[in-house]
Amino acid sequence: MAQLPSEVSKISLLPATLMVAGNMMGSGVFMLPANLAVVGSISLIGWLVTVVGAVALALVFARLAALDPAAGGPYAYARKAFGDYIGYQTNLVYWLANVIGNVALITAGLGYITHFFPPLKDPLTFALAQVALIWLLTYANILGPRTVGRIQSLTTSLVLIPILGTAIFGWFWFDSQTFSSSWNVSGKSDISAVMTTLTFTLWAFIGVETASVSAAVVKNPTRNVPIATVGGVLIASVAYVLSSSVIMGMVPNKELLTSSAPFADAARLALGNTAANIVAICAAIGCIGSLGGWILLVGQSAKAASDDGLFASIFARTNNKGVPSAGLTLVAILMSLLVLATISPSASQQFGKIASVAVIMTLLPYIYSAVALKILAYGKMPHHEYSIFTVILLIAAVYCLIALVGSNAQQTRWSLIFVITTVIFYALILNRRRSVEEKHLLPGGPEPAWVHYFTLTVTIGALCIFFWISVGQYKNLDLRLRAPQPIERMIHSDHKTSEST
Repeated sequence: MAQLPSEVSKISLLPATLMVAGNMMGSGVFMLPANLAVVGSISLIGWLVTVVGAVALALVFARLAALDPAAGGPYAYARKAFGDYIGYQTNLVYWLANVIGNVALITAGLGYITHFFPPLKDPLTFALAQVALIWLLTYANILGPRTVGRIQSLTTSLVLIPILGTAIFGWFWFDSQTFSSSWNVSGKSDISAVMTTLTFTLWAFIGVETASVSAAVVKNPTRNVPIATVGGVLIASVAYVLSSSVIMGMVPNKELLTSSAPFADAARLALGNTAANIVAICAAIGCIGSLGGWILLVGQSAKAASDDGLFASIFARTNNKGVPSAGLTLVAILMSLLVLATISPSASQQFGKIASVAVIMTLLPYIYSAVALKILAYGKMPHHEYSIFTVILLIAAVYCLIALVGSNAQQTRWSLIFVITTVIFYALILNRRRSVEEKHLLPGGPEPAWVHYFTLTVTIGALCIFFWISVGQYKNLDLRLRAPQPIERMIHSDHKTSEST
């Protein structure tokens, strides 16, 4: 029987809230103002629209957690609402997307600190450092959820320093003329410009489901998971809106368009050139710290499905702290292999496309969760409250659909191909589960092992070919990695400036 985590080892409300905020903010906030500069300061309206959608999605997860604080988050809700197959599909898509996204996250995190540690510029050294951090944070997860919660609390607090510092004190250097002159530089109508904004801002809230997935390791989940979910989204929303707006009033649009570190550029205007190094360190801490929380999600999502017989049994095995240590070790091995396999520039480019597709696929579990609330809440709340949440879940679902519509067509097409092929994987795992349950007493005997592995190999091979045809051969795709890009170029320019002076 699986060991359940004790109350002592579980995460309390504050670390859970910071984990939600950190998993979102540690994955892209530092580059958002530069990305939005192509639209202009009218992106403020886009932010407000996005916040409404993000809060709606947070309320959906909060209500689902209050109705049934089951571990697994989107997987658990999809399975209870739509059955085993949709639950399996949700878990496989969510699990794989996070495994791949985690590697992209650690790549970006280390990329920020290569300036401070020149040996990291060597590809092999950089890859080995990635592998070391993967195993270090996996070990932290194996020690128990409280350890991860403490790490996440610390790293999120450090990340908030430059972000909230800019959002609060940046107004002393805010220029209304700079802000208004770049109101809409997209060359499109205001409505089109706002819609363009949404394709950037919608991705800033990936991770809203963090607390619900980790419900099994959160103290008093019926109370704390909903609060942590909504609280984490509100913290991120305030930081996003205020910091992006103030930077657009500090840094001229032409400079912001070419900026590789908008927060550092804004801080330089106020505090001097040392701001670049401070922001680089905070960005690295944010990415690396949030990886601990994302690894926790991967482990808990896989364990929940494994407990239901819809994922490999190894993911259900736990240590004396109730942590699925065997599954986490397997994930760490897989992530390490991905790192080592993508050392070369060409391989890294292909991995970037795969990571972008993975982020797109995470929207599907969000849509399933929103619709699941309509089913799971039926008869469990007053009529007027049920009507209100029906409107909220529709807003959340539309919010996710807009993100899909705004995604790259080739990448979205391949995502659909992968989702369709999950029925083959489901058939394989369903036959395995039935064989185990019936102890191979089916007429004709059990399915030969080679059939299982041959089918699995052919399916994976076909997916690789389809990926190359649909995505791999295209260049200059709009990649949506779950991480900000390193600011190495900006740091070098600062270094050259200081040398010339």
